[in-house]
Amino acid sequence: MTKPSLPDLLHAAVSAVGGTERPGQVAMAEAVAEAIDDNSHRLIQAGTGTGKSLGYLVPALAHGERVVVATATLALQRQLVERDLPRTVEALHPQLRRRPQFAMLKGRSNYLCLHRLHEGAPQDEEDGLFDQFEAAAPTSKLGQDLLRLRDWADETETGDRDDLTPGVSDKAWSQISVSSRECLGATKCAYGAECFAEAARERAKLADVVVTNHALLAIDAIEGAPVLPQHEVLIVDEAHELVSRVTGVATGELTPGQVNRAVKRSAKLVDEKTADSLQTASETFERVMELALPGRLEEIPEDLGYALTALRDASRSVISAIGNTRDKSVHDEDAVRKQALAAVESVHGVAERIMTGSEYDVVWYERHDRFGATLRVAPLSVSGLLREKLFEDRSVVLTSATLKLGGDFNGVAASMGLSPEGVEGDDAPLWKGLDVGSPFDYPKQGILYVAKHLATPGREGTRGDMMDELAELIEAAGGRTLGLFSSMRGAKAAAEELRGRLDNPVLLQGEETLGELIKNFAADPKTCLFGTLSLWQGVDVPGPSCQLVVMDRIPFPRPDDPLMSARQKSVEERGGNGFMAVAATHAALLMAQGAGRLVRATGDKGVVAVLDPRLATARYGSFLRATLPDFWYTTDRNQARRSLAAIDAAAQAEGK
Repeated sequence: MTKPSLPDLLHAAVSAVGGTERPGQVAMAEAVAEAIDDNSHRLIQAGTGTGKSLGYLVPALAHGERVVVATATLALQRQLVERDLPRTVEALHPQLRRRPQFAMLKGRSNYLCLHRLHEGAPQDEEDGLFDQFEAAAPTSKLGQDLLRLRDWADETETGDRDDLTPGVSDKAWSQISVSSRECLGATKCAYGAECFAEAARERAKLADVVVTNHALLAIDAIEGAPVLPQHEVLIVDEAHELVSRVTGVATGELTPGQVNRAVKRSAKLVDEKTADSLQTASETFERVMELALPGRLEEIPEDLGYALTALRDASRSVISAIGNTRDKSVHDEDAVRKQALAAVESVHGVAERIMTGSEYDVVWYERHDRFGATLRVAPLSVSGLLREKLFEDRSVVLTSATLKLGGDFNGVAASMGLSPEGVEGDDAPLWKGLDVGSPFDYPKQGILYVAKHLATPGREGTRGDMMDELAELIEAAGGRTLGLFSSMRGAKAAAEELRGRLDNPVLLQGEETLGELIKNFAADPKTCLFGTLSLWQGVDVPGPSCQLVVMDRIPFPRPDDPLMSARQKSVEERGGNGFMAVAATHAALLMAQGAGRLVRATGDKGVVAVLDPRLATARYGSFLRATLPDFWYTTDRNQARRSLAAIDAAAQAEGK
């Protein structure tokens, strides 16, 4: 039997989802197939509307060997597993003569734990276990959530938290889930045969395509114990997010509350002297943290060093002792012991890592008004880790609508440990970049307006001229505005101000769930939606409800961000331009994602307004503008208003 051609397969898949083939999608599918055949690596930028997921799924399914697809967002994982994969598999079945299997795999804590559900959770008080369903008043929100979880446990087939609608609070979910460290293991657990997490792993072992998330991919790479099944091909979608997700997984933290929980969980399982030493170390650490001021610790202060050494040594003693002691009074001791070990090992690991003092780690204090101080440690860079763990022994395709920064792929490639395109470095594999463009006619569909006449934004204080400009733009647009702010404080200030000045409803992130806000924004064209980071990437509202996207300022990292400033300094020490490599790159990625909210379909029209004159006047402005979609560019405020008014009038004439 002759092998079906890629164009025929792509045509069948696109027809099945009711789409139309686009040149960019065809070019992408061919590049992915070539990378799989050559066992090579590709960075592929595919603009909104390209049909990116089919561009990689079709060659992946045609390949026949196992492929892992990792995404950053839950929304895309669900879209792949619930919509794109089922339709594509059915469409390709007649030509492939087989029906490829697919499965979703997440970290263990995303699945309901039957042992925790039936046997209870360790209490942070003295008496071991409690029945969390009895302890939470049924009338409280927590109690209602727990009762709903107990009912859901009898009906769910997956045990996957994301299949529970509506969702429950993190606090409720933590009562019926465990981390991989806390898990007893299928062979030791009374519920091992029915375990949802184990069932998900078994399904993944049998699947041709395994859909997972960046975090699990990072855990698989960092912890050395394979979580994902063996695979020949890795496709990373939303790849612009990968470095920050891997950094998040590789970041350790210590808080007094966390240490205190470890003390309480282990107290009954070790002798009094060992328990007392950890209790004393915990109290010393808590006193130090009460005085902690936010910021980077280039050297570990003496008092913190003393407290961490005591924590490290005491937790090591507890870990050794837990293995030797058994207490007949503790119900279900194996589970209690495992969870105590997990808590103490976590404390030991972070304390030891900070005291070891690697030059490749950054240590800092954070302070939160409600939760107090946290001590954090994160890698200065994850590029070496990604180069070593990601690109060996498999073909890797990285794709996103935003991979070219300032006009080329090299910035993103460097963040993943790769040499410049076409250059073979020390242990750095060769790769090729491909920009397949977008089906949208950006110069005709959108305008990039930079408010050059405004004052340069300062660090603090309200910007009266910016508020006036924002109000005038929204009035010209007739509402229809997505406001993207670099801080929550800025978003709140703008919402409060404009609610008093305009007749248009202004929705504010945090006042409702994100899904509800986006639904309400899409339903009423007169409405505005203001918010911060998750809106820069998470809003997909095609049509006339979103015809003006406003960015209040260039979203550089805060100058006092310990990790970003440490990364910037490190680049400068090696002779590079730290500002461009770190701050400008961070801002470029966010701005490209934010500007991408405007044109989501071929009929969309509108304006992206940046209320920060530096995009027009600063030397780095051209680098940032080169990263944005190729909109028609102007600094003429009257032109922006006239265009918005015309777009609004056209939408109203169509009854939208």
